[in-house]
Amino acid sequence: MKTILSIDCGTQSLRAALFSPEGEMLAIQRVLFEPYKSSQPGWAEQDPEVYWQALTTASKKLKDENPEYFENIVGIGITTMRDSLVNVDEQGKPLRPLMVWLDQRKAAPVYKPGIIMKVIIWFIGMTDSIHKAQRDGKCNWIRQNQPEIWEKTHKFLQVSGLLNFRLTGTFRDSVASQIGHVPFDYKRQKWGNPKRPFVFSAKLYPIEKEKLPELVKPGEKIGQITEWASRETGLSIGLPVIACGSDKGCETLGMGVLNSDTASLSFGTTATIQTTSRKYREPIRYMPSYPAVYPGFFNPEVEIFRGFWMISWFKNEFAHTEVLIARKLGIPVEKLLDKLLHQSPPGAMGLVVQPYWSPGLSQPEAKGAMIGFGDVHKKEHVYRAVIEGLVYALKEGKEKIERVSHTKIHRLAVSGGASQSNEICQITADIFNLPVVRGNTTETSSLGAAVLTAFGTGVYPTIDEAVKKMVHLRSEFHPNENNVRLYDLLYRKVYKRLYRKLETFYHEIRDITGYPE
Repeated sequence: MKTILSIDCGTQSLRAALFSPEGEMLAIQRVLFEPYKSSQPGWAEQDPEVYWQALTTASKKLKDENPEYFENIVGIGITTMRDSLVNVDEQGKPLRPLMVWLDQRKAAPVYKPGIIMKVIIWFIGMTDSIHKAQRDGKCNWIRQNQPEIWEKTHKFLQVSGLLNFRLTGTFRDSVASQIGHVPFDYKRQKWGNPKRPFVFSAKLYPIEKEKLPELVKPGEKIGQITEWASRETGLSIGLPVIACGSDKGCETLGMGVLNSDTASLSFGTTATIQTTSRKYREPIRYMPSYPAVYPGFFNPEVEIFRGFWMISWFKNEFAHTEVLIARKLGIPVEKLLDKLLHQSPPGAMGLVVQPYWSPGLSQPEAKGAMIGFGDVHKKEHVYRAVIEGLVYALKEGKEKIERVSHTKIHRLAVSGGASQSNEICQITADIFNLPVVRGNTTETSSLGAAVLTAFGTGVYPTIDEAVKKMVHLRSEFHPNENNVRLYDLLYRKVYKRLYRKLETFYHEIRDITGYPE
């Protein structure tokens, strides 16, 4: 039987999964690692070799434990986290630790628009966002603080670009992986031309073109396993490596979302809502629509930074008892947290959360807020309010996507760690007042990469055919009408008006305290 190998590298682990052509996950190996090291407050760095060592370890374990599947691999696809880039020399050796997407250090501004452009930027309300975006660019920080490193840099690569090079010996990466603080022209899906007036990414992140990898469309061949990579991983020499894309994009494909009728919700560290569109649409004005792993298409998206990371925040700050009990029982603490959701009614007795624990580009001054406290509120109400606030924010994202796409979303497909909670899925269905479907596997990003690899290696003639044969749904949740009415009122009369009411205070807090910078 033919098998497909997917490599999914995230912030805290790497998964190597073998899939059948029917989309069944036959075997998986997970290698955990610390998400980052922090030598200074706000810094988040990782040794890039950690990712490669995790890949080789996972691959060899798969081979040792599943030789019959491993011997029949027809292709490899790689999907990784977004906006985490590494400087390498001509041999692909890292020159410094990689700054993961959580890193908060700031560069000095690099873009100096002329008077006319400055007026245009002010008029469209993008002054703060452009200021923040270029300060967040890690390439800018390295150029300003470690110029000797930048001088030696042969290529500046996403994690996917690094792993692709280690496997194939070529500096090539997928178009659909170029998401982050890089000079990418999202509308044209190629490296940006700084001479074009409104391609801001090429101006905010002025990386020399020769330091960027060659781009390949999703589903096309990156290269093939070299003799050296074969020795390191146990993979056969000559196996094709197929271009895939970012983890969020592969999740969307892995849930079978190929149009704007269905939205893909990712309940991960960063919570997102996105659809797949043939046309370039910006749900938030002047914030790009990302390249989809479906070649030539786009993923209009709204992100909630530090999204379902807030579950970890809640565990660390409020759920010490549940953590201890879960350890004694040998069960995930999330199972006990689900019980908290049962102990609080829908609406959390009027407690409402605005989940901006980290500000976004379109709201650089934003902070989180919790309102409506009374003596009735306990830990379970806080937890439900956190979950409801995240889903409110995603629903607001849905409305933005619908507004620019001129289409209605009729169904939601959920993936990511928190999607395994039936209670959270039901809350989502109730707040959106839409059916919610969940996939047959929790490794949705890996499945999306497998779909692309199946197409790229000729197992299926089209991506649509691969999706039809490989993506299967496991469960569906339908709205509870009584809860729908309550949530609709809280959303329209409270949540939707909350940011505008508090925005002035967020500005004042930032000016007084200097946080967020």
